[in-house]
Amino acid sequence: MSSIGNIVKISGPLVVAEGMRDANMFDVVRVSDKRLIGEIIEMHGDRASVQVYEETAGLGTGEPVESTGEPMSAELGPGLIGSIYDGIQRPLDDIRKVCGNNLARGVEVPSLKRDKKWNFTPCVKEGDEVTGGDIIGTVPETDIVLHKILVPNGVSGKVKEIKEGDFAVDETVCVLETENGEKNLCMFQKWAVRKGRPYKKKLSPDMPLVTGQRVVDCLFPIAKGGVAAIPGPFGSGKTVTQHQLAKWAEADIIVYIGCGERGNEMTDVLNEFPELIDPKTGKSLMERTVLIANTSDMPVAAREASVYTGITIAEYYRDMGYSVALMADSTSRWAEALREMSGRLEEMPGDEGYPAYLGSRLAQFYERAGRVISTGKEGREGALSVIGAVSPPGGDISEPVSQATLRIVKVFWGLDANLAYQRHFPAINWLTSYSLYVDSLSDWYDNNVSKDWIPLRMRFMNILNDEAELKEIVKLVGMDALSPTDRLKMETARSIREDFLHQLAFHEVDTYTSLKKQLYMMKLILNFNDEAQQAVTKGADIEKISELPVREKIGRFKYVEEKNTDSEFDKISLEISTELDRLIKRGND
Repeated sequence: MSSIGNIVKISGPLVVAEGMRDANMFDVVRVSDKRLIGEIIEMHGDRASVQVYEETAGLGTGEPVESTGEPMSAELGPGLIGSIYDGIQRPLDDIRKVCGNNLARGVEVPSLKRDKKWNFTPCVKEGDEVTGGDIIGTVPETDIVLHKILVPNGVSGKVKEIKEGDFAVDETVCVLETENGEKNLCMFQKWAVRKGRPYKKKLSPDMPLVTGQRVVDCLFPIAKGGVAAIPGPFGSGKTVTQHQLAKWAEADIIVYIGCGERGNEMTDVLNEFPELIDPKTGKSLMERTVLIANTSDMPVAAREASVYTGITIAEYYRDMGYSVALMADSTSRWAEALREMSGRLEEMPGDEGYPAYLGSRLAQFYERAGRVISTGKEGREGALSVIGAVSPPGGDISEPVSQATLRIVKVFWGLDANLAYQRHFPAINWLTSYSLYVDSLSDWYDNNVSKDWIPLRMRFMNILNDEAELKEIVKLVGMDALSPTDRLKMETARSIREDFLHQLAFHEVDTYTSLKKQLYMMKLILNFNDEAQQAVTKGADIEKISELPVREKIGRFKYVEEKNTDSEFDKISLEISTELDRLIKRGND
């Protein structure tokens, strides 16, 4: 039921209207004759506080506010992949056709193109019983993605008619006989973005999301369906890290939300992704990506809508049985929008002016991730992994957004400005970062990679922690005061940092490392360490050990192509033994 009121107050993106007695919380409204889009976020009697998702300059009191009677919803159907939307799911390419390069206010364009025909192939036949979540047909959305047309949740009945051929998304492809009469199904459905999509069962996070980034896969893995945070100061590499995860993570679909970040970062995504070739399919990366761009010069309030729209689209593809990775860059900008709206609503402020409900809003967003069995009779397994960047001012993670995020997520990739200034990328600090998924993933690594994986990882972590303690001693008494064993430990830690953890995002081979190659790299570094320890006990000089030519070959192993790793690993392993034996023999002579 629609309701029309009048504006009585305007405060930036907040508009207060009277006479909205028939409206409900979170209804979408149209503000003024310009028909700006907004959402009711507070109700007092017939007074509604509206969060306007467009620029409110020029509005005046007395202008009409009309409720549509529906909550903010996303259109879900063929055509999402490869699209770039603004925060309220308006396709930017269609807006450009209507109003040129400058975003005009009040533009109304459908989220999914109504003039495009899609080839629909039915999966059910007349007389079949279907229920919410069942697949009634498929559409080849791109060369990579087969879009599965689902029965909307809450709908069930017998198939009376099913069509085959080319249809627009709003044309009827199936007619169901339900308890309430016939229901026409088309190829898209609407879903309220603030409400999580239902599922049958949530599964435990016991399978890793392989990313090809060594510091992530080896030291701080994220599970499929897991949640991770990347906090870091300006310039420490949050966006590049998220781009790398979007390019290489073992996910079928990528949803990338530019939530309040600078426009040039989204431009990078737009320029790079169509040119990047997906290693698994040989096709463009854009053929499995949805982009939502709500950059820093777009309306502040729409940051909240962009986050919810993005995760709703991600849940929809998870319902089809796909593994989806969602990148939110950055949730701090969303929190700043919440702080601004809370201030304008004159709510009691929490820590540093953020609203008291900041933690619960973040939790509601992150808890929509997970590996689940979808609704429907056959129940498909799908996963939604959420990776949120956090931009704490000055890199201070004691601020409220970082702390609220850390209480929710299970993986913390702490970016370090000092590492970034040293040109060590990804600048994930191995002393402050952690992953709480390691124990639950250990069986998977044992069964699918090697039983050595977890012990080798533990040794890496111990050596890096020991190095931090030894560095403090070196500062006080100098390197020469260390025993040969401790000096060798420092050399091994340097090899782990420079040869393993340091990874070049723009190098054609080093940008992605398979788990098998990562295992080889760990073994080479630790084999050298173990054999060098034996050489030290037999009298070999630590200086000469650190200068052996094989050390450079260990360091350059990361540039070896995947197809040559087996032979190169055997060759370097033999050289380690040969050179150290020669050094021991020469020392004894």
